[in-house]
Amino acid sequence: MHASYLEDRVALICGSNAILAHLLKTRYPLVPRFMKIDNPISRRLFLALTGGAALAPAAAWTASDVPPLLDHILLGCSDLDSGVDFVAQHTGVRAVFGGVHPGRGTRNALLSLGARSYLEIIAPDPKQDRVEQFAQKQVEHLKQLASPHLIGWAAHPADLEKFAARLREANIAFDGPRPGSRQRPDGKLLKWKTLNLKDDKNGLLPFFIEWSADSLHPSADAPKGCSLLSFGAAIPETEDLSRVAAVLQLNLPISVSNKAALQATLVGPNGELKLSS
Repeated sequence: MHASYLEDRVALICGSNAILAHLLKTRYPLVPRFMKIDNPISRRLFLALTGGAALAPAAAWTASDVPPLLDHILLGCSDLDSGVDFVAQHTGVRAVFGGVHPGRGTRNALLSLGARSYLEIIAPDPKQDRVEQFAQKQVEHLKQLASPHLIGWAAHPADLEKFAARLREANIAFDGPRPGSRQRPDGKLLKWKTLNLKDDKNGLLPFFIEWSADSLHPSADAPKGCSLLSFGAAIPETEDLSRVAAVLQLNLPISVSNKAALQATLVGPNGELKLSS
């Protein structure tokens, strides 16, 4: 197998120059000699590079690793600048300021994880004195974080009103849809609607979002260079979570663990960054 063919297949499968760069910087013999570093290669990336995944369609390779409805993941931190520095140090990509959430007491920074998915680094906004009651719990949680942690994720089920109707038929309780907005630094207003499950299994299940048709999706112009290799939930007993996730059609990877947590692996020019809640 020619190296150029292999590189093209890996890029196609991963859908990201960041992942391809990470692969090409390892010591695999097919890598061009001018790109060498000492970072070890992960098993998944090794299989992709050596052909196990190179012969499979892109959708088949990624379907079990990242939920197809994933819109964005939220990395919570007590200070936004520190959170941005943390991600940049590990991935090599620096998120840019996204804006503030009026009345919700938070502000964020964003980086793209590929087509219509992104990482939101979220922290308390020190300039907001008045926070709506429904958002106060999250703000207090963020203030207590000693280091960045995943605090949730969002899924995009398309038409949120139709999705809400499906939830009613399935007797799944929820709040919303609730409108939201954020003004970007360039003055443009982003608008969306969100729906929250009454029981999100302690944050393992997502909230659901529908972006306004006249709003640019944040992944479109956020800094690029990172991709999401995997995202899933770990929990001691998987049966109940798996059942609800199936009803919601999330295709969420669920594994057994002593501790319930969200788990994600990002990859950028500097290598992999593993995150958990």
